[in-house]
Amino acid sequence: MTCGTVEIPATVPHVFVEESSLMHSLSTRTNTATPHQSALLPRLPQPAFWGLWVTILSLAVLAIGVVASHSPQFTSEEFTVDQELSKSHVGVLTGLVMVLDRAFSPVGGVVMIGLVCLFLWLFRTSFVNALAFGGVASAGWLSSQLFKVIVARQRPNPALLIDPLSPETGSTSFPSGHVALAVGLAWAFYFLLRKTHWARPVMVLAVVVPLVVAWSRIYVGVHYPSDVIASFLAASAGVMLFVGVWNLFRGAGDATAATHPSV
Repeated sequence: MTCGTVEIPATVPHVFVEESSLMHSLSTRTNTATPHQSALLPRLPQPAFWGLWVTILSLAVLAIGVVASHSPQFTSEEFTVDQELSKSHVGVLTGLVMVLDRAFSPVGGVVMIGLVCLFLWLFRTSFVNALAFGGVASAGWLSSQLFKVIVARQRPNPALLIDPLSPETGSTSFPSGHVALAVGLAWAFYFLLRKTHWARPVMVLAVVVPLVVAWSRIYVGVHYPSDVIASFLAASAGVMLFVGVWNLFRGAGDATAATHPSV
């Protein structure tokens, strides 16, 4: 008999998914979502006309790269910045810089991203959040590798530096992979925690840490200033591209759920 009773709908309103934080969106719906809803991916923030922004940022990186790699005078002027920092090495700063050099290396990047993804998957029981975090961080980081191949700028010559801390050679100077990794992680942590009480400190760290890593790469003497500046643009373009594609797949999931309602 249904008289006098109120039926509680089994589905969760779609708007709840978009307004909840990325950290809690999946776990909050675990017990009430239908099979189609549970397959939906949480929507990530993206700018309007994200494809246009990706194009603009990418073209800006390429423009900087062309000037940097084909102008000896420009490179010579940039090298003076590396040389000035090389003259000013001090013990405490050098120790900090070398820690950052290892932490944001390729091995360090894989370890950091992997540990956070495992934590989200195993301890927060959220594979979708783990996938989103890993995808955002990796997209920002790996975007630098594409531009490295296209621009192929030579690194600063360590033989000309007064105190080369970590001599590196080759045509992988532009842009900086360390900085791109830091920017990718900054975006990933921001998306993850933007609607929690950690939002403000995360926003501060998301600005400070990439800037410190960028400065450290010039301090070590393995990048020119334009290399690290371009990394911010390249990594952000990679993140926007990933988020745009992610949300497109999420929109396809919405359409599937609407056309195949559960019974």
